[in-house]
Amino acid sequence: MVGRVKLFKGKAVIEAYTTGTGVYLESISFYGDVDPATGRLADGRLITGKILIARKSRGSTVGPYIMYSLKKRGREPSAILVGVADPIIVAGSVIAGIPLIHGLPREFFDEVSKLEQPRLRISGSRVELL
Repeated sequence: MVGRVKLFKGKAVIEAYTTGTGVYLESISFYGDVDPATGRLADGRLITGKILIARKSRGSTVGPYIMYSLKKRGREPSAILVGVADPIIVAGSVIAGIPLIHGLPREFFDEVSKLEQPRLRISGSRVELL
């Protein structure tokens, strides 16, 4: 895919303007999957300053608090990209001020899931896979 940028369009809860490396998961729940003190996933990968990518989110009412705690500690992802956003991750995004793009097509997640460290550029609700 060198030299070929692929463009995808989602819907922004909070628009993002960033370029960076993505961290992919099939699904994310901030309660249980993310350590708010370190910004690390349960599997040890760091999300701090990265673009967090998940096909879907699954909520716990504690999720927005975890997202807010990440933000207060400077451990938050630079943006969150999901196919299906549940109300909990939407609330957490708004409370913490973390950019959230949802409604991205299946093709985007199929492509990203094959990459070890996907590089992305986000402008508003447009996502480029570099």
